[in-house]
Amino acid sequence: MNKAIVNISLVLCASAFLTVSCGNGSVKATEAIIKETLPEEIVELRADQIKLAGVEMGSVQTRSMGNILKVNGYVSVAPQNQATVSMPTGGFIKSTSLFPGNSVSKGQTLAVVENQDFVDIQRDYLEARNKLTYAEAEFKRHTDLYNEDVYSEKNLQQVTVEYRNLKADVKSLEQKLIMIGITPSQLTEDNISSTVNLVSPINGFLKSVNVNIGKYVSPTDVLFEIVNSSQLFLDLSVFEKDAGKVLKGQNIRFFINNETEEHHAVISHIGRSVNGDKTLTVYGQVTSSCTNILPGMYVNALIEESADSVPVLPSEAVVSFDDKEYIFIFEKDKEEAGQPFTEYRMIEVEKGVSGKEYTQIKVLNGIKIENSKVVVKGAYNLLSAKKNAGEMAC
Repeated sequence: MNKAIVNISLVLCASAFLTVSCGNGSVKATEAIIKETLPEEIVELRADQIKLAGVEMGSVQTRSMGNILKVNGYVSVAPQNQATVSMPTGGFIKSTSLFPGNSVSKGQTLAVVENQDFVDIQRDYLEARNKLTYAEAEFKRHTDLYNEDVYSEKNLQQVTVEYRNLKADVKSLEQKLIMIGITPSQLTEDNISSTVNLVSPINGFLKSVNVNIGKYVSPTDVLFEIVNSSQLFLDLSVFEKDAGKVLKGQNIRFFINNETEEHHAVISHIGRSVNGDKTLTVYGQVTSSCTNILPGMYVNALIEESADSVPVLPSEAVVSFDDKEYIFIFEKDKEEAGQPFTEYRMIEVEKGVSGKEYTQIKVLNGIKIENSKVVVKGAYNLLSAKKNAGEMAC
């Protein structure tokens, strides 16, 4: 009996000592005594701390993820979508009003070129065409006379040779006119000109303009370069050891200029020889609409080797701690001392295939999180709060 009284007296004395020694801090001491003890896998934050940590919630998604092959390359266009424009006969640039980057359409005038040779070709063509008209009539007349045994075979052969030679001359000059941009059927003695319009062979934009007024250009000079970027391709380099991992039809995800925006392509062609640097060239046709992509841009690409549908989370949702991988899920909302708190549970996972944006996950210990709210942003801040309990955690 005396022993019990002594024990009670000691407890009362200790309580009184705490009250006296803490003074105004007695309430805080009492709160510390009654504060709940959180399990090791739980971290809690107040509403203001959640906002400061940038915590955002999401859910597990199902995506096609396979083994990822990381490659580099650049944006290109198909040969039929780029054009180099020259003047086949040369001449002087009489006028032009275009700048690099200008959009042009097929048949649009790029420059007006002047050359005395244009006049000579038109004159020769008209003369040959007029002679051909006469020779054709003579050929028909002599053929009729020969058929009536009025004309000799030798004379008919001579007329035939002259007719066919003139016909060849006219066809040859027609092709020259077409090559410099003149339509033979529209040419008459009244519209001979010393200038021709140099026109665009495709739709696109001007990559380069190498002319100015008064400049003489030769047939080998590149005057304009035109690119049609409506159909873009990727020119990717795959290491020789990975050549067997790429197949036509595989999906490609790629990024430009260190941007986070993801673009998409599909492997359309695979090179049949290894380059000098022991790489294989793989071509991918861009399938997404990419207004900010231009030919020549450097790209980082991810080739998906398979297309298995697996559970994934944004890569930043998975954090590393003590050589293990974890995610955080919403546990519950609660209130303490009149303030709202949120608890998050830390769950160990295994990482599978990992891309730039998403990572395949496998939850251990049979835990089901398909319908759980998962922290997709701010997970590292929650991990920091967990490791530094008392600073961010409560």
